[in-house]
Amino acid sequence: MSKQGESSGLTRRKRSLTAVAVGSVVLVGAALWTSVYVKSPAQAAAEAQPPAPDVLTASVERRVLADTVVTRGAVAASQTVDIAPGGTAAEGAAKPVVTKVMVRSGQTFRSGRVLVEVSGRPVFALRGKLPVYRDLKPGSHGDDVRQLQEALRDLGHATGGDAAGTFGPGTKAAVGALYASIGYEPATTGGGKDGGDPVEGARDEVKGAQRALDGLVRDKADADEIRYAREDLAEARSELADAEAVSGPMVPASEVVFLSGFPARVDSMTAKVGAAAGEKLATVSAGKLVVTGYLGAQEKDLIRPGQKVQVLSEVYGDELTGTVSAVANTPTVPETEGEGAAAATPAGQGYAVTVKPDRALPGRLAGQDVRLTVEAGSSGGKVLVVPVSALSAGADSRTRVTVLERSGDRRRVEVRPGTSGDGYTEVTPVGGTPLAEGDKVVVGVRPAEGDEAAK
Repeated sequence: MSKQGESSGLTRRKRSLTAVAVGSVVLVGAALWTSVYVKSPAQAAAEAQPPAPDVLTASVERRVLADTVVTRGAVAASQTVDIAPGGTAAEGAAKPVVTKVMVRSGQTFRSGRVLVEVSGRPVFALRGKLPVYRDLKPGSHGDDVRQLQEALRDLGHATGGDAAGTFGPGTKAAVGALYASIGYEPATTGGGKDGGDPVEGARDEVKGAQRALDGLVRDKADADEIRYAREDLAEARSELADAEAVSGPMVPASEVVFLSGFPARVDSMTAKVGAAAGEKLATVSAGKLVVTGYLGAQEKDLIRPGQKVQVLSEVYGDELTGTVSAVANTPTVPETEGEGAAAATPAGQGYAVTVKPDRALPGRLAGQDVRLTVEAGSSGGKVLVVPVSALSAGADSRTRVTVLERSGDRRRVEVRPGTSGDGYTEVTPVGGTPLAEGDKVVVGVRPAEGDEAAK
């Protein structure tokens, strides 16, 4: 065969191989197209359905569970007193004027301390629980006098032989000593009907009666005249004794404030030297600081005396502990001042809860608003807990949780719920069905993307 014939045969064979290769590519492409784009009716229907939703789970835990109630409270002393202006106006002044301020807001002070001076007269504090309601004068009787006597003796001023509750000579001497110790002359009882000193007038009467009697005796007057003169002298002496009993140093109601305990605190001082005394000079408080909050009707039955309380001051960052000492049985309206104050309590009223701190609260917290977290219930030790959303109740009233196994299988576990708090509930498996720490329980279902779009 010639070389030309061999070349022609080789060319034909190459063309045949190329055709076979092209055909194979076409067949493979056709198969791929069929597998992707050509589907059975059942397959097409299945893929048209939304994908199965994802299951949300949470772990079963073992922890100490506490049920808490959070509310607001106000820190205040057991006694708060507003100091009102008083005293005698300075000569030429139409109204009482503040002449000295001895303490400042936030300061503590002890019994016998002068707080402010009005028109040259002091206003001081003494120990006592009974509020002042009248001037305490020589000759007075009552529990308020007994309270004054006890306060004087606490400061080292003895009241002599005066009976308890009787403002006698010993109490007068003690009052004079008190005023001398704070640098002031004591106020005294007012004059007689004619404006003069009743004691001096009574003494003059005694002198006159004595001279009349002496003259009659010297002149050897009639016995009846001498007898009458003696009776006049005795009457004059009795009137002098009465005048002396109700005269002398006194404690005006405008110059003293009684507080239940010391050291006391100045909550606010509004008095300013040189200014006319307004309706209130200062507010002072005494006694231990306590916290009072208000509970709603739905919270009231959860709180009882003895429960632990966390007290937090957001202003100062103080964190303290205490216990519930009392819970009101009836709702009350919180004591507020100013317009719109009731808005501070959404319901406008509530059940008052009193919190006793485990240790003395800092004085700076007086009048402050604080957050109260009350531990309404506790499991005591660590218990098995699940989120509240994991619990479900059937028509048979039994409570169950659904455990999701690693294999994807689900099993229902009957449980007995216990203490709840912070979104969790204590659970105890019933009937021997296992439930352990670390198990995954179903708490919800995450909707598929198609469902979200439909919404």
